[in-house]
Amino acid sequence: MKVWNVLALSLLLSGTAHAGTVTAYTALEEDEIAEYTAAAKKALPDVDLKVLRLSTGDLGARILAEASNPQHDVIWGWAVTNTMDPRILNLLEPYKAKGAEKLAAPYHAADDKWFAATGYMAAFCVNNERAKAKGLPMPKDWEDLLDPKFKGEVVMPNPVSSGTGYLQIVGILQQMGEEKGWKFLKDLDANVAQYIKSGSRPCKAARAGEFAVGTSLAFAGVQSVVEGFPVTMVIPAKGAGYELEASALMKSSKNKADAQKFLDWTLSPETASIYGKYKEIVTTAGYKPSDASIKAGLPADVTKALLPIDFAKSAKERDAILERWQKEIGR
Repeated sequence: MKVWNVLALSLLLSGTAHAGTVTAYTALEEDEIAEYTAAAKKALPDVDLKVLRLSTGDLGARILAEASNPQHDVIWGWAVTNTMDPRILNLLEPYKAKGAEKLAAPYHAADDKWFAATGYMAAFCVNNERAKAKGLPMPKDWEDLLDPKFKGEVVMPNPVSSGTGYLQIVGILQQMGEEKGWKFLKDLDANVAQYIKSGSRPCKAARAGEFAVGTSLAFAGVQSVVEGFPVTMVIPAKGAGYELEASALMKSSKNKADAQKFLDWTLSPETASIYGKYKEIVTTAGYKPSDASIKAGLPADVTKALLPIDFAKSAKERDAILERWQKEIGR
């Protein structure tokens, strides 16, 4: 566990101890946190921000363990599927952050208990050189990966440990329906070499030439292309499963004024410009992907590539889906 005491502000160091402390719990990646909080320090000089970063599952366990005495003021960038757990929602206080009124309906709760500034979506990382050497066609959608030619050439994230893995499974099940979806997952399993804990690792394994295809998240694919790896990033033609990263105010916060300032900042245009360095989905109105991302294969309008995911359903069925996956497929 790593605690990021990221903003020991100059005001405090100079002896002016009027800064209000805001503690944020997050599942964002460490490199993101470093850049975001550096920007927050400049934008919010009177806020002393402390950040605890844990993986999605571990963060949920931490929040529930502390439910009777929460130790944080805000949730920042945590999977909306986890945030919609009724036990979590009960700990949140409605707050409409500045800019939330401009978010499309899927990106905020109707009761204002959460909003999502960012998200991530499923994509394939295809190693062009290995695919050519193995005589493999370029896959355009999930069904293409059922071709026997791909046996042992596909690597996927484990949905039990990886949020990316879970969104891929949910996307397939919600797109195809329960019966057809589970049959598809079992058929696909015949071609899968292994399931990896990390959501980005399958892409890294593919770009390193260990496998022809890594089912991963789009940003990992874009990053691989931009960095010059022999990779094609493919977004499933019929639509990609995706996850949103929610932020919220805790009922128990002892410093709600500064917590609200911080949440407002996370939706500002200035912050959105930084998100684009790390995210394929940025929900802020008017945001457009960089030219480099579009050249790497990301659609100019990402929303047109997303499946209509029912996050409430995804949250409600999470335990049952993962239990069945472990029982029938997991290895």
